[in-house]
Amino acid sequence: MVKDQEYLENKASYCLDLAKKLGATEASINVGSSISETVNFRNKKLDESNRSDNLGVDITTYIGKKKSSISSSNLLQDNLNILIEKCIETTKNTPEDEFNALPDKDLLAQEIKELNIYDDTHIENDDKIKYLSILENSASGDKRIINTESSFTEDKSNFILANSDGFCKGFKTSSFVASSVAVAKDDKSMERDYEYTLKCHLDDIKSAEELGKVAAENTIRKLSPKKIGSEKIPIIFDKRIAKGILSTFASAISSSAISRGTSFLKDMIGKKIFSDTINIFDKPDIIKGLGSQSFDSEGVKTETLKLVEQGILKHYLIDTYNGKKLNLKSNGRSGGTSNLYFDNGKIALKDLLNSNSKSLYITETIGHGSNIITGDYSVGATGFLVENGEFKYPINEITIAGNFRDMFQNITLANDLEFQYSTNSPTVMIEGMVVAGK
Repeated sequence: MVKDQEYLENKASYCLDLAKKLGATEASINVGSSISETVNFRNKKLDESNRSDNLGVDITTYIGKKKSSISSSNLLQDNLNILIEKCIETTKNTPEDEFNALPDKDLLAQEIKELNIYDDTHIENDDKIKYLSILENSASGDKRIINTESSFTEDKSNFILANSDGFCKGFKTSSFVASSVAVAKDDKSMERDYEYTLKCHLDDIKSAEELGKVAAENTIRKLSPKKIGSEKIPIIFDKRIAKGILSTFASAISSSAISRGTSFLKDMIGKKIFSDTINIFDKPDIIKGLGSQSFDSEGVKTETLKLVEQGILKHYLIDTYNGKKLNLKSNGRSGGTSNLYFDNGKIALKDLLNSNSKSLYITETIGHGSNIITGDYSVGATGFLVENGEFKYPINEITIAGNFRDMFQNITLANDLEFQYSTNSPTVMIEGMVVAGK
């Protein structure tokens, strides 16, 4: 079992008291405990099973505007004494930075919300093996499937964050994730695809039969792809790919990128960056949400932010340090977003597919082609040609390109939003993107 709150609090309190005794003017301590168990299968046979238990402490000390940090997985008292002494000594020899500080006390969380993000259920390895056996058989049902891999991981964690301003809180989280990867082959090509399920609670994950079936179907439908020529064409991003657009947006509005001037969205607060129909939320209090939290990594309370309203950028993602650089208060986003999502669109997926006589439906992108400094976007991709709302045939070896400034203005969202991840998007169509083919 993960360490309980009392144990973690005692370790954090000891570190805080010693840091102040040795000369720290301020200090912050994070003590965490986690357990992860994983079982892997390959081609319907057990491949490996492993477990990791982690216990660690992160110590940050301040002397005026000087700051340094140190971490260790050894929480024995003698080691903690040495760690804190070294951290204090390093802090004394660190240059001052006027923006170094703990969060404002009035911004710290006062309570832990009941978000139902921890499931105490433990699934034994034998039961993980049974689940994966069923999954592998389901994924291997078609003779064109020549290789399968699957895994099941159970994670449990608990932590305490404490600082010298009296903050001392933490909470438990859990996750259960199962994945299935299938490889299929015919006389023209060999293709690979996947499906996975990730939830805070065991009872909410997909069944093994469904997971394996979907992974196989996703793979088989990619067989015998064709090549297409270069053209300008509407691109439709599958939901699991579309959420990557939101992730890039989040990176571009992080206060670290803004304060460094390395984002194409610098100085864009209050300006229209999307079309009128687009609203974007970051909501930390979704029950069972994979990104749900009561406070950020600094202890600042997190509340729902409407980041984009009718296309207008309303907020950056602000932490304490970079917020001070920008003369803005933290809004509880140290460490990034919580549950980030596009508000649901107005058009059904079927109608979206029918909205153009010809489009490309993208199911996979290859490479990291997002440049948040310039806004340029260019990635390899595979997917399907869509004509008059019908999937005609799979396509591969294409590159899609554009600039986020233009892409954001030309987004149309379907009404099929689901909360499957910590960042979620409905199906997205972007008009006028450039496709480079054969």
